[in-house]
Amino acid sequence: MSLIADNTALAELCGRLANEEFVTVDTEFMRESTYWPQLCVIQMAGDGEAAAIDALADGIDLTPVFELMRNPGVQKVFHAARQDLEIFYHLAGELPAPMFDTQVAAMVCGFGDSVGYETLVRKLANAEIDKSSRFTDWSHRPLTDKQINYALADVTHLRTVYRKLSGKLGDNGRREWLDEEIGTLTTHGTYVTEPDQAWKRVKSKSAKPRFLAVLREVAGWRELEAQARDTPRNRVLRDEALVEIAHHAPRSAGELARTRGLGKRMAEGEAGAAILEAVERGLAVPIGDCPRPERKEPLPRGLGPVSDLMKVLLKMKCEEHHVAQRLVANSDDIERLAAFGDKADVPALAGWRRKIFGDDALALKRGDIAVLVAGRKLEIVELEPEAD
Repeated sequence: MSLIADNTALAELCGRLANEEFVTVDTEFMRESTYWPQLCVIQMAGDGEAAAIDALADGIDLTPVFELMRNPGVQKVFHAARQDLEIFYHLAGELPAPMFDTQVAAMVCGFGDSVGYETLVRKLANAEIDKSSRFTDWSHRPLTDKQINYALADVTHLRTVYRKLSGKLGDNGRREWLDEEIGTLTTHGTYVTEPDQAWKRVKSKSAKPRFLAVLREVAGWRELEAQARDTPRNRVLRDEALVEIAHHAPRSAGELARTRGLGKRMAEGEAGAAILEAVERGLAVPIGDCPRPERKEPLPRGLGPVSDLMKVLLKMKCEEHHVAQRLVANSDDIERLAAFGDKADVPALAGWRRKIFGDDALALKRGDIAVLVAGRKLEIVELEPEAD
């Protein structure tokens, strides 16, 4: 067991790990009462050692960790990395690179959709994970030995999982498949919510341009306010209140106070004044500049049977190629393939996805192939074109 809480020990650890081929990484954090994740513990392991870093220790300087994360000579290995990457992006302004995500690699190698770490450890490392500390309060100090051991298990077994999956990728020639998925995961825009785009997170049935213009301005104000206070969005103003304000476009504190869940005190305070200013900005937007919801081309009726048949084909091809269905196509992709064929703008018609599924899906739609039951298996057969 190793817990690092001082800068000298941290710098020495990162110096040693900088000489490793890869480093496994995980974080423990809290987010219930903050906008940004509150980093509590960082776990890292090289080939011969593992350590947990107390990110809340007095005077701790995480600069050596960030330097290691950007070291191009060391592969950074995570499992289900998105939330960990968000933390590093917020604190360091950049993402760890190069990076390997064992959850994505496992889907590429046929372990199913969104496979969990515990499952991979059991299947690839022949070990069991004690998950009794999964919901612990990582901000409470001091950390117990049980908490530290739990945290370290998330990076020690990950070494074996990484080696096994990396070997499988080498054997099956799918490294490029993984790189494509990692490229999406490491896009900076994934971890940034621009205030003028925050309205798209709010569910509403109205698509009226003026309503959306007001919603955009008020949701943008809420986003900036939540960031400034470091508090969850709904603790600033709930989504339901945003929608109601956008519908009624109040012009005074008295009108704003009638918004459910907002109240007179907030309406007459600084927040209320800021909301009313946002409403005025939304009302002043020229109608031609008001936002419009993104609308996909409507699907024709009666696609159900065709979509269902394509889903069977997808399952069949993914089992044949040992890859998770979610990586190849989702239900919306299938429906658009069924409706628009090779004109559908879906990932399944590009790159490796097209090779293992897209081309056959188009052939199935054209009637060039059929799916038959052969004993306990399904088979694809080519159909002869009908004579003129």
